[in-house]
Amino acid sequence: MSGRELGVLNALDVAKTQWYHFTAIVIAGMGFFTDAYDLFCISLVTKLLGRIYYTDISKPKPGVLPPNVQAAVTGVALCGTLAGQLFFGWLGDKLGRKKVYGLTLMLMVVCSLASGLSFGDTPKGVMATLCFFRFWLGFGIGGDYPLSATIMSEYANKKTRGAFIAAVFAMQGFGILAGGIVALIVSSAYDHKYDLPSYKENPEGSIVHSLDYVWRIILMFGAVPAAVTYYWRMKMPETARYTALVARNAKQAASDMSKVLQVEIEAEEDKLNHIVESENQRYGLFSREFAKRHGLHLIGTTVTWFLLDIAFYSQNLFQKDIFSAIGWIPPSQEMNAIHEVYRIARAQTLIALCSTVPGYWFTVAFIDYMGRFAIQLMGFFFMTVFMFALAIPYNHWTKKENRIGFVVMYSLTFFFSNFGPNATTFVVPAEIFPARLRSTCHGISAAAGKAGAIVGAFGFLYAAQSTNPEKVDHGYPTGIGVKNSLIVLGVVNFFGMLFTLLVPESKGKSLEELSGENEEGPEAVEMAGSARTVPV
Repeated sequence: MSGRELGVLNALDVAKTQWYHFTAIVIAGMGFFTDAYDLFCISLVTKLLGRIYYTDISKPKPGVLPPNVQAAVTGVALCGTLAGQLFFGWLGDKLGRKKVYGLTLMLMVVCSLASGLSFGDTPKGVMATLCFFRFWLGFGIGGDYPLSATIMSEYANKKTRGAFIAAVFAMQGFGILAGGIVALIVSSAYDHKYDLPSYKENPEGSIVHSLDYVWRIILMFGAVPAAVTYYWRMKMPETARYTALVARNAKQAASDMSKVLQVEIEAEEDKLNHIVESENQRYGLFSREFAKRHGLHLIGTTVTWFLLDIAFYSQNLFQKDIFSAIGWIPPSQEMNAIHEVYRIARAQTLIALCSTVPGYWFTVAFIDYMGRFAIQLMGFFFMTVFMFALAIPYNHWTKKENRIGFVVMYSLTFFFSNFGPNATTFVVPAEIFPARLRSTCHGISAAAGKAGAIVGAFGFLYAAQSTNPEKVDHGYPTGIGVKNSLIVLGVVNFFGMLFTLLVPESKGKSLEELSGENEEGPEAVEMAGSARTVPV
């Protein structure tokens, strides 16, 4: 312990793993469960929306969402998330983590429910309402990223901090899985009630009016886990690091953590005054001092998250097209509307169960042994390898006898994104920046990730279209095809590996050691800089 470190912060750093750690993981993690459910459940219902609102029964194929509507429906929540990450990240440093935390959750509950409602029954009215509420839903989800990560990092001990923050993020895997399971249950229930013919057999009979409830139920269910955790979120005390180092209230910090840790902690007001009055506590985000200490770190965390999410979200959003290409989902005219939802949900659930969820929990298990840097570098490396292994012999994988091999390789890219940069890009920004800028910097890093997600979601919606004009989806221009899209993603992952060299290793160090907040003068710059992985 540094001579200048506050007793309350040291008590948190050396605390043994106990019940309040798990409570914090569950409370913060249920927010992430909801985030993932809300963001990814839309890909389960876009085909159904196309059938219900855009089918012309005189055509040989059921309707699909027009390209601009598809891009808006799938991408608008990501735009809201990006805005929310920047705004609530900044607000979390200004007003405190706890105050803002409840606000984001209420926004998520209200907008989840509202996204299942519509003003009018015309395609334009329904899509406009859906996009409006999904933007604000995304805005609330955006706030959850920096706040959940910051709260967990500030509550955790330094020995297992990585595992605790990664465990919060790992709830995202269960959220994706829950989305698939809810869609399976709802579609099965409707299938039992209505025994519908395929579109090919009877275009008009393959869709019934009450199927309009299916997508609404799936989207509105996202409000349930968020509402359940609201009470517990409001009972959590503010983090000691915010109360002491930002709000400058040593008595309150000591009192709150005495209750949490169940030990007597001295307030140390004189020591706190000395720390907060030092030069270390004065520089702002846009200062030369911040650039000198943390500039390269911020570039590292933002660019790696940006590159990762291009690959991660493009995979998630065009995976149903991959499933169609390899035969897991039959041509749309050979199914009725509800069978299509069931098949897409089943495929997404299998991928989540076999690769997405295990990947997250491998990170939780190994992050405090291997370190953040090694896991991130390894993840990007294997994602690059598997993307090229899928892309270069792509025609080989599309043959019927090789389809299972394709699914295994595709699952492995997901596994190594989650046992890799998808988890570590979330963990590291919550550890390496000063307390008064921590939430803001995490929000900036996460927003860069969502910018990558928007590139992935919008860009690859068009890019993955076939080069053959006869094989493109209705209303889309020709693209570069799935094969070339996978090659581009391989290159993106390779650059992710290079930018990982700017990201510092934070394993086993206290948050104040990493940010240099406890030191003065040149020693502080040295402390912050010493966290670097490689000389720059």
